[in-house]
Amino acid sequence: MVPIIIPGWQDSPPGHWQSLWAAELPGAVRVQQDDWMVPSRSAWVASISRTILAQHQPVVIAAHSLGCIATAHLPPEVAAHIHGALLVAPADPERRGVLADFAPVPYHKLPYPNIVVASNTDPFCPVRTAGAYARAWGSEFVRLQEAGHINLEAGFGPWPLGLALLQSLMGQAQGLAQPEMATT
Repeated sequence: MVPIIIPGWQDSPPGHWQSLWAAELPGAVRVQQDDWMVPSRSAWVASISRTILAQHQPVVIAAHSLGCIATAHLPPEVAAHIHGALLVAPADPERRGVLADFAPVPYHKLPYPNIVVASNTDPFCPVRTAGAYARAWGSEFVRLQEAGHINLEAGFGPWPLGLALLQSLMGQAQGLAQPEMATT
């Protein structure tokens, strides 16, 4: 199982839970974008797609902010390689001009198990909007209180709860990837 780390707009700085996980999780691969400041949906989706398709094992996604929205835009042939996704603090591209290329947000069930984690105090996406994404995507929804954008500025460095959620998805995906044993 390969954890794929997908940062959001402006990337995740050192100390951010995504940066820590990318360094600590065995085999983790961090998606790189050509332009973190002026994101293009087609370029971001292409970069994420290349990263996923380059893996020789099933993948589990750990996306943050705009990375969540870019993940929802992945074409079906790429999404078929994803065995689970932790989608943290999804962005609302309709509220921020520089992210407008990612609107409209896809409102369809994602073809893999996923968890959306959002905060009631996220300045970049109202929790109601994140909840609407979760319902549309068929997600388990985890609502944090007073957690801001669930980033370094909001005090989320190592973030053990998030890591436990990711590991739970990885374990679930690992179970799905194992062939069933025949019983006699």
